[in-house]
Amino acid sequence: MRALDTRGYSCRVSVVDMVLIALAGIGAGAINALVGSGTLITFPTLVTLGVPPVTATMSNAVGLVAGGVSGAWGYRRELRGQWHRLRWQIPMSLIGAGLGAFLLLRLPERVFVQVVPVLLVAALILVVCGPRIQAWARRRAEAAGRAADHVSVVQLVALVFGTFAIAVYGGYFTAAQGILFMALMGALLPEDIQRMNAVKNLLSLFINMVAAAGFMLVAFDRISWTAAALIAVGSLIGGYLGAHYGRRLSPNALRAAIVVVGLIGLYRLLTL
Repeated sequence: MRALDTRGYSCRVSVVDMVLIALAGIGAGAINALVGSGTLITFPTLVTLGVPPVTATMSNAVGLVAGGVSGAWGYRRELRGQWHRLRWQIPMSLIGAGLGAFLLLRLPERVFVQVVPVLLVAALILVVCGPRIQAWARRRAEAAGRAADHVSVVQLVALVFGTFAIAVYGGYFTAAQGILFMALMGALLPEDIQRMNAVKNLLSLFINMVAAAGFMLVAFDRISWTAAALIAVGSLIGGYLGAHYGRRLSPNALRAAIVVVGLIGLYRLLTL
């Protein structure tokens, strides 16, 4: 089997490498469905095996689409009652992802790689503080005579533009976009964490689909199709497993999992 680097030259991919990439895909699919940031498994794996960073980013985005489908499908019930917000978030995620994919082909990768650790730390803080922020917002709503689940126009606008910003980032680099989405929604919405996770899975799927389509259209020969196929198969399995078991976790357990994965991802990003 062969993979392609950014210049179009072919390089050998051993059977051991193929097994490692497939296993990384399973882990990434499960973590994406459960927490987000599965890219922090597959991206370093590809780079470690000698795949150039930009090729690894594009191949990873293409491969993880399959896992996104199984993860989003597994959480489909939690999406009920959220379409009044998703009708705004989905278009913004599509536009943002397209812009992010375009930037990947035009800007040096270090531009976003240097920003990721800062965003990840901020997101983890928001994830931990999410329940307190929601409780504060609930008290304010009740004091103002509004329903506890009321979402103001300001919150909705912040949610929509925050979705766009994360989608730009996701279309460019993808790593930790799930944690950023959970932090954004946890700070703005009076929702259960499992329902927010369902939205995160759906939006992440759309972002990966747009990015993958863009890469295939303009950089088909720069994608490692061996790696993308192996990640696709692995992430499809992992996405199903993550959604199946993740829906059973308590809010505190899911929040703890997000923080743990985020800290591991932060370490890996800083030591790449």
